[in-house]
Amino acid sequence: MLFDDITARVIETPRLNVNILERAGDDPATPSERTVVLIHGNVSSSLFWQELMEDLPGDLRVIAIDLRGFGGTEHAPVDATRGVRDFSDDVRAALETLGIRTAHLVGWAMGAGVIMQYALDHPVLSLTLQSPISPYGFGGTRRDGSRLTDDDAGCGGGAANPDFVHRLIDHDETDAAPTSPRSVFRSSYVAPGFRTENEDLWVQSMLTTSTATGNYPGHSVTSENWPGFGAGTIGVLNTMAPRYFDVSGIADLAEKPPILWVHGTADAVVSDASFSDLNNLGKLGIVPGWPGDEVAPPQEMVSQTRDVLARYSAGGGEVTELGLEGVGHSPHLERPAEFRHALLTVIGYVGPSAHPAPSTEAIIIRSAD
Repeated sequence: MLFDDITARVIETPRLNVNILERAGDDPATPSERTVVLIHGNVSSSLFWQELMEDLPGDLRVIAIDLRGFGGTEHAPVDATRGVRDFSDDVRAALETLGIRTAHLVGWAMGAGVIMQYALDHPVLSLTLQSPISPYGFGGTRRDGSRLTDDDAGCGGGAANPDFVHRLIDHDETDAAPTSPRSVFRSSYVAPGFRTENEDLWVQSMLTTSTATGNYPGHSVTSENWPGFGAGTIGVLNTMAPRYFDVSGIADLAEKPPILWVHGTADAVVSDASFSDLNNLGKLGIVPGWPGDEVAPPQEMVSQTRDVLARYSAGGGEVTELGLEGVGHSPHLERPAEFRHALLTVIGYVGPSAHPAPSTEAIIIRSAD
């Protein structure tokens, strides 16, 4: 599953054993200013970063980390009442073990939430947020981030499709059902019609997801509110429930690293009308009994991110938005040249491997002077 010039190793940290990917030949003495750390999203692993790792300049040090319960990292349970802090604390432990004081952090989807939490707790050089979950979590909030219900009805572990979970357990690599990991990759991870020669590898990466108790998806509790369940206290999906997860405080960081926000207009997972949001599915009539916009409005995920980053910018931070038309949940796979150029720009890279800027639809939404 590894590309020829990518290596994997497990490092022992004080918290747990963590699997990392590195590039053969990268110099461990590379300074922090040229160190890039990649954090994957939900139901995936560091394997998804290999194309990007190969494509970045050779004088950078590039490391991809498997979060707990994914890839080759120890399948320790996740305490969801800490939000994503179990994950971000694991990343911190891994970097300290590697002797990396700070770095440029890149996070995808849930991984973007992890690096936002990391930035609240530790200094970073820059943040690249790819298809990030909302700073207010996944589901169950109004535009301003206020929670819809006290028990986060419709959020957390109960929102996972049981058949998809079973197919993860069975290591189903087929496209025989819309709930198979391969079908979900095609319908949710990338825009319709996108094809890649590495699809088998990405599916294998998805299948490294641990479904043990305390990992994916997590448990749920009964709710009197529609759709009948609320967020539990353990497991991956519950970490992003708004009662536990709120990283909107990044807008108030005293020291503000530059932020790059990359997203696609055809993202089925993170959008203002997400197909992973139970409230949106109810509004569309896919989930019965929806009580209406006043009670259960779809979460405006992209708008919430834009609002928080606008406050970040107003407070003196530099924010760059790269919006890619027709791109889905995985811009680094679907539009690698644009993603690469934007990343190198935000980390301030100048070197012999720098390429001319490709044509993009990047928009600087605000740039502090």
